[in-house]
Amino acid sequence: MSEKLFDPANAGRLDDPDRRRWLPPEAVLDLLEIQEGMTVADVGAGTGYFALPLAERVGSGGLVFAVDVQPEMLERLEANLAGRPEAGRIRPSLGAADDTGLPDACADRVFLANVWHEVEDHAAVLREAARILTGGGRLAILDWRTDVERPPGPPLEHRVSPARTYIALEDAGWTVILTDDVGDYSYLMVAVPPGS
Repeated sequence: MSEKLFDPANAGRLDDPDRRRWLPPEAVLDLLEIQEGMTVADVGAGTGYFALPLAERVGSGGLVFAVDVQPEMLERLEANLAGRPEAGRIRPSLGAADDTGLPDACADRVFLANVWHEVEDHAAVLREAARILTGGGRLAILDWRTDVERPPGPPLEHRVSPARTYIALEDAGWTVILTDDVGDYSYLMVAVPPGS
């Protein structure tokens, strides 16, 4: 396991109720303009911190692909889904940010929450996001700010600054349409793929 990859042994931190105070999911989903009937690829879904509110937002006509590279996280997600009405709208899927295993043009939004700093090949992740996005779709990268101390979050040396993220997107031909700080420790960047 890469030293940057979140350790599944710490999965309880992802469900900590205090996390909702410093990273409110609803504020993030508002910025993503999630609407009923959308399909969203939540890449790096973990235990479902965003997948569950996404499933509520997309409603009965929508779908959330909850992609994670760690089987242990998907097991925890499936346990969190037990008995929940939105469980039928969430499809857990084993995959990586640069190889999700999802079909072409299947998602209106590709959402990477606290994943960007874990991946080595940002260009490969952007190619995969472009492949699975529908026409008019958007990529959203939520990650840890570099100007705030921890805890929570990864060591500062693992984090990727908003400026570096912006440059990676532009270098790959993406157009950034929104950048903002969210909650106490995160930034959000939304972009459209080349040719949009």
